Amino acid sequence: MSAAPILATLGCRLNAYESEAMAEMAEAAGLQGAVIVNTCAVTAEAVRKARQEIRRLARENPGAPIIVTGCAAQTEPETFAAMPEVARVIGNHEKMQPATWSALAAPDFGTERVMVDDIMSVRETAGHLIDGFGRHRAYVQVQNGCDHRCTFCIIPYGRGNSRSVPAGVVVEQIKRLRDRGFNEVVLTGVDLTSWGADLPAAPRLGNLVRRILKMVPDLPRLRISSIDSIEADPELVEAIATEPRLMPHLHLSLQHGDDLILKRMKRRHLRDDAIRFCQETRCLRPDIVFGADIIAGFPTETEAHFQNSLKLVEDCGLTFLHVFPYSPRKGTPAARMPAVPGPAIRERAARLRAAGDAALRAHLDAQLGRTHRILTEGPHIGRTEQFTEVALTRDMPEGALLDLVITGHDGARLTA
Repeated sequence: MSAAPILATLGCRLNAYESEAMAEMAEAAGLQGAVIVNTCAVTAEAVRKARQEIRRLARENPGAPIIVTGCAAQTEPETFAAMPEVARVIGNHEKMQPATWSALAAPDFGTERVMVDDIMSVRETAGHLIDGFGRHRAYVQVQNGCDHRCTFCIIPYGRGNSRSVPAGVVVEQIKRLRDRGFNEVVLTGVDLTSWGADLPAAPRLGNLVRRILKMVPDLPRLRISSIDSIEADPELVEAIATEPRLMPHLHLSLQHGDDLILKRMKRRHLRDDAIRFCQETRCLRPDIVFGADIIAGFPTETEAHFQNSLKLVEDCGLTFLHVFPYSPRKGTPAARMPAVPGPAIRERAARLRAAGDAALRAHLDAQLGRTHRILTEGPHIGRTEQFTEVALTRDMPEGALLDLVITGHDGARLTA
């Protein structure tokens, strides 16, 4: 009997979500013995790692056809089609269509070697219900694509323009997931705060959040993933302030702390906008914590510009930092701007990470002796309401919500 497909996922949480959906479609189609690689295109390094992973998987699975999909496959299909290890290249829209996997499961393994259409022509995002990751937390894709054109970003060309899943479809998915026993649901997308702009009456993300909490009253925990704070609508802010079932953790797409660099990035906010959002939101929800994406070494960045990013960690009260050393992406405007030397980029990224480590330690210190409601992700691991990782000192059932006292930390995660 042939083996089920091997699935390798690189990149973001949305990719991981879509890999789960692909696995279910491939299994339903009867595809066997293949290797599926779901790639990321966020940096040139991500594309290099994808090629490296493909070669590794080819060595470990001799004779297995390798199917490459994801954002890198969408933005540069010719790169992967030229690799002798690759049997098929599938676009981001095609990978979410059951018909694609039925064709790949056919005796002739489909007829087209490259199946990558114009992602900008896609107008709808289907809501794909998956079982979730494990038995503890479910992710629901409510939006895909992005209408913005930040000068450093290739992702719109991999994901297409913004498309929203209708609220009714989202609510029904979450009801079904709750019926399966999930205690936490995370709303995910590429540009989450743009949800609804393409739907009738153009509802906002806050409306969706309030509707979910009203229509699924027995859902204990709802999270929203990365947002653009400048696009947070009043109803979303009100929900953060008043809805205890909406978890007090926001990951912000900030990218930089200097106004000139933000303008060169073609961001829609300024430094003071980010600081004001964090301060005002913390006043409304004192237990909230913030994570953020920050790029180090964007073209033309001086030490003074960088210092404004470094100070943003304290000025915004950030707890979780995702630091990205700038990497030029061919085809983006930033790739044509004067570059910062590589050693300076790496050194600045290291300083940002050190500031992030210190901020996390301060947060962990502040939790000692407190009681948190923790969602268990496995026998010895869980997450607080603020998404802080917790090591559990004794076996716990996966997917349970437990009130536990924080007894210590190791600098990276709490102990309870």
